[in-house]
Amino acid sequence: MNAKQKFIILGTTLLLSGCGIYTKYEPQDTVPDNLYGEEAASLSADTTSIADIDWRDFFNDPYLQALIEKGLAQNTDVQTANLRIEEAKASLLSAKLAFLPSFALSPQGSINTVESQVSRTYTLPITASWELDIFGKLRNAKRQAKAAYAQSEDYRQAVYSSLTANIANTYYTLLMLDEQLDISRQTANSWKETVSSTQALMDAGLADEAAVSQMQATYYEVQNSVIDLEEQINQVENSLSLLLAETPRHYPRGKLSDQEFTSDLSTGIPLQMLSRRPDVRMTERQLEQAFYTTNQATAAFYPSITLSGSAGWTNSIGSLISNPAQFITSALASLTEPLFNRGTLIARRRIAKAQQEEALLAFRQQLLDAGTEVNDALVSYQTSKRKKENYRQQIEALERAYTSTSLLMENGNTTYLEVLTARQSLLAAQLSQTANQFKEIQSLINLYQALGGGQEL
Repeated sequence: MNAKQKFIILGTTLLLSGCGIYTKYEPQDTVPDNLYGEEAASLSADTTSIADIDWRDFFNDPYLQALIEKGLAQNTDVQTANLRIEEAKASLLSAKLAFLPSFALSPQGSINTVESQVSRTYTLPITASWELDIFGKLRNAKRQAKAAYAQSEDYRQAVYSSLTANIANTYYTLLMLDEQLDISRQTANSWKETVSSTQALMDAGLADEAAVSQMQATYYEVQNSVIDLEEQINQVENSLSLLLAETPRHYPRGKLSDQEFTSDLSTGIPLQMLSRRPDVRMTERQLEQAFYTTNQATAAFYPSITLSGSAGWTNSIGSLISNPAQFITSALASLTEPLFNRGTLIARRRIAKAQQEEALLAFRQQLLDAGTEVNDALVSYQTSKRKKENYRQQIEALERAYTSTSLLMENGNTTYLEVLTARQSLLAAQLSQTANQFKEIQSLINLYQALGGGQEL
């Protein structure tokens, strides 16, 4: 090879590289400033994160662990995600096999009659075709298929993370309702005793019928609350059964007051979150696929070079139709250069570039959404923590108020309305305390998921 040929080859390589058909996608390595918000700024300096905790260690309730295991094995979305991986794997295999020659057996035969003479001819060729990937069409297609396969795996991880969080939230909703039901039942029993006491006071001339009637009405109101809670528990159990892909049933479970979680709320640096959150990875895989689609659209402007040939046996060579079988071969190289569809190719490349820009915008928006989810969950958790002590002290004060007003009513120093108000306020505070405890746990679960935790690795 002389110097002129080397120069031509080098110039052609540089030209093609400059057109971008050989370039590889570079992962995004920047995130918006203050991604988590000011509330989480002090928790983002460390490289560790609560998302690094395996879900079996994060959720230490044995009943919940069993439910999550069952959900990951039976849930319909998980099974669909596994099938998507198989589809993407087949597409990737097809893209890899495109680099190899394709072979086909094309037997042909005929029978001709000329002046009562019958002649039989046949051909048994094996044809082969091989496209040379000089301009990167097949290479970019393979890289795009590889990105799609990785995206399907990320989708499965996203399903795992979402399912784990949904099962946990549903489970702790049941624990909250169980505790509220227990409080309401205790209140109903206590109120029933209050009705009896008020009835005794009326019999003694220390209370009137209005007091008894009001106490009875409040008792029935609490009873209705118990019935409503029982219905809600049934509905939530049905929702849990749907997540587990099984028929409705009762699920054994623990108590809300026995639940314990880690106190380490380190969120980790934002860049690490990008590598943990499967939905963020999915969005970037989409950007990667769009990148290689643009490369393919650019490569379409260059010619396609295909080597083809055939080899086989025939008896129709020359004029001696009755010859015995002979071996035949042929070879052909073809070059296809687009000439009259350049406008279509230009339009396709513009579309591909626009779609790549859309994918980049979607990726950046996904980062902002991720940061917002972390901030929302963290602020909600901190808010619930601050309210916890206030609820405790409020309930203690209301319990004292209820006891005092009950004693005063029995001695005729106060009216039934004060007792009624004190008992209703106490019940409302107890239910609110339980709801706040659930909100604290739910916020921690949402934070765990928002940071990319709960995946099945």
